[in-house]
Amino acid sequence: MRRTLLLVGIVATMMAGGQVAAADGKAVFDKTCKGCHTMMQPKIGDKAAWAPRIARGEAALVASVMKGKTPMPPKGGAASEADVKAAVEYIISQSK
Repeated sequence: MRRTLLLVGIVATMMAGGQVAAADGKAVFDKTCKGCHTMMQPKIGDKAAWAPRIARGEAALVASVMKGKTPMPPKGGAASEADVKAAVEYIISQSK
């Protein structure tokens, strides 16, 4: 419960900061994903944790983020699908 409340607070804080240009996946990651994916699994850069996810393909990862997954909210807190795609591309590049 405490972890969920912490994550909700982190996501809300990040979302309050405004939008990031979709073209910059690192900036989107830093603004909306970093709080969780540096503290919780799968952590960015963890090749073993990301391998099965990356094997599903980028489109499947984007679809999963768009839908949301407990405790990640829909779009992972990103402003748009373009932001989600840019962040997923960045995470993949850092986790292969």
